[in-house]
Amino acid sequence: MVTRDRHTGVIAVLGLGEAGSVIARDLVAAGVRVRGYDPAVTAAEPIIDTASEAEAACGAHLVLSVNSAKAAVAAFKAGLTGLRQDEGMRQDEGMRQDVLWADLNTASPGTKRQLAELAGEAGIAFADVAMMAPVPGRGLRVPMLASGIGAARYAAILVPLGADIEVLDGPAGLAASRKLLRSVFYKGMAASIVEALEAARAAGDEQWLREHIAAELASSDVATVKRITDGTRKHAVRRTAEMEAATDMLTELGVPPLMASASRALHERLAKGETALAENTLTRAARAPRPAAEGNRAWRGAGDSR
Repeated sequence: MVTRDRHTGVIAVLGLGEAGSVIARDLVAAGVRVRGYDPAVTAAEPIIDTASEAEAACGAHLVLSVNSAKAAVAAFKAGLTGLRQDEGMRQDEGMRQDVLWADLNTASPGTKRQLAELAGEAGIAFADVAMMAPVPGRGLRVPMLASGIGAARYAAILVPLGADIEVLDGPAGLAASRKLLRSVFYKGMAASIVEALEAARAAGDEQWLREHIAAELASSDVATVKRITDGTRKHAVRRTAEMEAATDMLTELGVPPLMASASRALHERLAKGETALAENTLTRAARAPRPAAEGNRAWRGAGDSR
């Protein structure tokens, strides 16, 4: 990576865990100088090990925050200290305009917007980045979504190095929102499958249920989502009772009914909503003006025609 002034670019990686360490190694392999920091891990050469977020960020053109959602804001504030130290060494230039902070943590859209605001106040471009698949086995080539004012520059820096990045036309928080919306489905489905198989194992029917789940997943198509959502709302009352029975069964089997209880609660909410909708429809129908008798309609029609 070469900067606009023809200097070798420096990328700081904050967090050298499962994702950060792999990405850092791929960047080094692509010819980038990488400065790393992790309070629990010493960076392995040729990654340059540093003693703090500030030291890692000092002199960097791109900072990748890959630590955790809970640490994201604190990491930014600590890293900003290093960027300002770099600014102090360049008093004739002020804050470098090519500095970009990218947050790759799975944080809420609100946290990403907070980071973008902090970065804006400091005069630093910010990119909200969501990694859309596990990093091990993919490294820098993991599919990523990027949003915010720094998203296009983030892609411009990393795509030539082999990164797979889709730039979204929207503010910081959009990439995080897309990922987490999908997480509600993927992780919710995964948790339900795990709980169901635990119960099936306790009941002595694990293999049967495993095959049944696999067959259902294999037969899914574009019509499946509509069938599931329509059926869930239509049969919410009956399914509330069904999931209450399922919850009781899991308790009897000694399996905590976390997902089963959540499913029962959701069906119950939908059932109440459908009941309220039906009651409102009946109320509106009762209040609507009654249609005129057939004879009166014919009489008015005849009169109007004269």
